[in-house]
Amino acid sequence: MYDPESACKLEWLETNGLGGFASSTILGLNTRRYHGLLTAATNPPVGRVLLLSKLEETLVIAGRRYDLASNRYPGAIYPEGYRYLREFRLDPCPTFVFEVEGVVVEKRVFMVQGQNATVVEYDLSGDAALELRPLIAFRDFHCTTHRTDAINPHFETREGVVVLHPYAGMPSLYLAHNAASIDPGSGWYFNFEFDAERERGLDFQEDLFNPLVFRFAPGPARVIASTQSDRDARILACSVETHRDARGAHTPHSLIDRLTLAADAFLVQRGDLKTVIAGYPWFADWGRDTMIALPGLTLVTRRFEIARRILLAFAESLDQGMLPNRFPDSGEVPEYNTVDATLWFFEAARAYAEYSGDYDFIRESLYAKLKDIVAWHLRGTRYGIRVDTDGLLACGADGVQLTWMDAKVGDWVVTPRRGKPVEIQALWYNALRTLQDFARRFGDDFPSGLADRARARFTPQFWNPDAGCLYDVVDGDTRDAAIRPNQVFAISLPHRILDDDVRAARVLDVVARDLLTPLGLRTLSPRDPAYRGRYEGDVFARDSAYHQGTVWPWLIGPYIAACRKLNRDPGPWQQAFEAHLETACLGQISEIADGDFPHTPRGCPAQAWSVAEVLRALYDRPPGLSSQ
Repeated sequence: MYDPESACKLEWLETNGLGGFASSTILGLNTRRYHGLLTAATNPPVGRVLLLSKLEETLVIAGRRYDLASNRYPGAIYPEGYRYLREFRLDPCPTFVFEVEGVVVEKRVFMVQGQNATVVEYDLSGDAALELRPLIAFRDFHCTTHRTDAINPHFETREGVVVLHPYAGMPSLYLAHNAASIDPGSGWYFNFEFDAERERGLDFQEDLFNPLVFRFAPGPARVIASTQSDRDARILACSVETHRDARGAHTPHSLIDRLTLAADAFLVQRGDLKTVIAGYPWFADWGRDTMIALPGLTLVTRRFEIARRILLAFAESLDQGMLPNRFPDSGEVPEYNTVDATLWFFEAARAYAEYSGDYDFIRESLYAKLKDIVAWHLRGTRYGIRVDTDGLLACGADGVQLTWMDAKVGDWVVTPRRGKPVEIQALWYNALRTLQDFARRFGDDFPSGLADRARARFTPQFWNPDAGCLYDVVDGDTRDAAIRPNQVFAISLPHRILDDDVRAARVLDVVARDLLTPLGLRTLSPRDPAYRGRYEGDVFARDSAYHQGTVWPWLIGPYIAACRKLNRDPGPWQQAFEAHLETACLGQISEIADGDFPHTPRGCPAQAWSVAEVLRALYDRPPGLSSQ
């Protein structure tokens, strides 16, 4: 039997390549409003709606009934099906093994790739039968459902399929099954509680509707929840065996293999092209996250065709020399409020060319756009983004957060970083040198003086002799001396703007002393009065801490790259991530962690750039360094 309080911290995730997903805890007890068996992407990869929350299971043995489900209600967990759970594993999909009175029930959950469909299979030993009660939500996945008379409680039965259409304007839900009989359900179930949402200061209670009961004869049972309009043969033929074939014949064991499998979750369709879901369960595709994650998700894993389609998708969305910060989940116009996503686009293109050798794609599809981006930055684009007379890149406007440290509470920008942020200069210089290299290869002319001037003016303005590291932001005569991880990019990028090895070594000394943790870099030194060591509480409290000390695992990538540039051993960093794969969302890496020990995982339990940057660091290791 599992301890319910500990087990509820362990989550699993299944995805379908469209932005849809299924997720819960290893007990099947939903602790987030995002947990459910079918969250469908109605406008891939967005427009996500949670249709089927769960299946309540009852095992019937010789007339005796045993509930296998577990739910959190006010003051209690009921039923206590977790008492019968003997094993949970990911092999090759979420698998639950229950044992009751000598009867073993193995339950498997997996999604069909390329379709909004979740398969739930049960194998039973002994003379026992199963009853399943679907609990439906039918809502935007950011919301919660509460009892309403507007629901249509009726269902349509066809041969082997039940059709539900409880609300106008929502997709229908098709439940393919092999049940022996179907009876009407008991209606509304009230006051489910989601502990994770309570901790986040959000609505944490929900009511769910039970329209029907499936009753199965002894033997295997199956329900396939889908938005398909008929009994699609591809869905009905899908089994755990085909799922296993898609994911490999065995469970991966090395850190590289496990993270390569984890990377699949984030690579999704956007029309005919590809994009990257920034994190599950609540993020959509963000320009910055996509460009940072692209090398780790697609290049070191040699998925070059996917990388091309991602680069094309975002290249088509360039506007006024800017990459979109994000595509909103409800499908509105993309938001262009980032200074660094566009500069990371250069690095993604450079890395693609380096890994694939496909410079023809760069020349034919990206080169003119990269030149246009630089031209826009030279003459100025949105939000004061422009090249200053010193060749460095300035940015900023009232009430706008433009760098990756982008937390905002109401009208309060927590870390405005207006002026010349240090990593923006590093990225700008890297972009200029990248374009210069492309121009030389393509027989074009691009002046080297732009990059030369930026590098010459960088160190005199950004070196902080008192702290022995780089200022975080320079704005006219103002210098921000906060010790943050952004200075690492002045060393880690392929084209280094900080080319003084002595100073670079001092920067790494400061970063290692103040910011390095086993799960990544803190966003602010604990010695700073503004440091926040725990990311918890309501929205205001959490956003206030987001970049004020919180650890970000993705930053381990640039830190290790910087160490290797200086031939410095980063230490045994892999072990912490191996352990982390077993402590939050199984097989995934979280978005963030507390700055204070024990660095509890927080935020999204599965984050694209966290996985990608650890993968990149593992693949780009020096010869002889173990991948384990």
